[in-house]
Amino acid sequence: MKRLSLRARLLLGVLVLALAGVGAADAFTYTELRSFLLTRVDRTLDDDHTGAEHLGGGHHSFDGGGLPGVFVQIRSADGSTVLRTYDAPHFPGTDAPSAPRLPETISVSSTANDGPDRIARLTVPAQNGEGRYRVRASLDPGSSSMLVIATTLAEVDGTLHHLLMIELVATLVVLLAIALLGLWIVRLGLRPLAAIGRTADRIAGGDLSHRVEISDTRTEVGRLGVAFNAMLDRIEASDRRLRRFVADASHELRTPLAAVRAYAELFQRGADRHPEDLARSMAGISRESERMSELVEDLLLLARLDEGQPLERDDVDLGALAAEAVDTARAVDPARDVELESTAVRVVGDRARLRRVFDNLLANVRVHTPAGTPARVRVSSDEGRALIEVTDSGPGLPAGEAEQIFRRFYRTDESRARENGGVGLGLSIVAAIASAHGGFASAESGPGHGATFRVALPLTSPH
Repeated sequence: MKRLSLRARLLLGVLVLALAGVGAADAFTYTELRSFLLTRVDRTLDDDHTGAEHLGGGHHSFDGGGLPGVFVQIRSADGSTVLRTYDAPHFPGTDAPSAPRLPETISVSSTANDGPDRIARLTVPAQNGEGRYRVRASLDPGSSSMLVIATTLAEVDGTLHHLLMIELVATLVVLLAIALLGLWIVRLGLRPLAAIGRTADRIAGGDLSHRVEISDTRTEVGRLGVAFNAMLDRIEASDRRLRRFVADASHELRTPLAAVRAYAELFQRGADRHPEDLARSMAGISRESERMSELVEDLLLLARLDEGQPLERDDVDLGALAAEAVDTARAVDPARDVELESTAVRVVGDRARLRRVFDNLLANVRVHTPAGTPARVRVSSDEGRALIEVTDSGPGLPAGEAEQIFRRFYRTDESRARENGGVGLGLSIVAAIASAHGGFASAESGPGHGATFRVALPLTSPH
């Protein structure tokens, strides 16, 4: 069953249900008609019962004198046959129909009363095995003899056989019609799925621009198409981000590599014979190599965070961590006033990664604000979350930049000039670390009003 296609399984299911329904209707019709015909035969035998009572009177008859087409037998109390007659109609020159094969004893005591007589009704085969008979046996009131009458069921069996043939043919015709109609409906219903399959094949070939045409979003297939297109949009956006990320990383690595190569060529042209040029070459190679190492480390950190690699889970005091980061920032840039406002706020997380959050936010202030611009670091808690806020008094962010600032390799300077340093990964690392700890990063600013960068993290649950 699992190897069948969805179309074949749906069609097979429809046919099975149709066969069950039509088969049940056929069986009901056949059973009801058989019951009706047997009831009619029984009534005919009840009518013939009166005429059969006038036969014999103790005389034996085997050939004629009976009721036309009715087998009559009278049995005494000891089971012997007192009278037997069967006037069976048949064409001249042909054998008379075989008499019924009656059982030696017929019990009528357990049969429900049907009028004043006790009656037993049964169906028996003919003596030659060809055909059946309907039998009525009764004990008359005040009499010890049993009157047995029977009539052939040839017409009943013929009618039932004819009905059975009609039902078989009708069932086959109905199933064939349902199969053809069901195949057309299934094909029509699965046409959108076929379109989705063709679109998936094109996408597998590398073309992410194709989309599924949706005719009706109220159907299951229509909703599947909507979800499929949404998934394609996300895949295409992710692909664009990946390509941009690779391009940006290549661009950032190309610059220091080009510088290292230039210094190496300078050395090959004779810098080893000029001490001042040699020192310049070695210092440049060392500086650019350090920049490449920092970039590679940042890229590896982002890759590990994207893969969801487990972080250290320690009880971290963000206030103490902020004090360490502020002391380092003051040592790096003594001319800048960095104010600290913190309370004892504890979270569960990776201490080294959380320290990286403070360092990157303060480094962002140094890079993107004029020298001497004051900054403030604030650690607090609010509504079950720990808040880290770094605010500067610089020029602020241009309109619309707050939503883009945490993108990787994003810079407000589209010319990608490097006089301020940085490669556009500091804030994206902050956002990735916050997300890995179950939090988020955000920014708010207005041109000329400074900028505030905020990181929200879950607080340590109280014990």
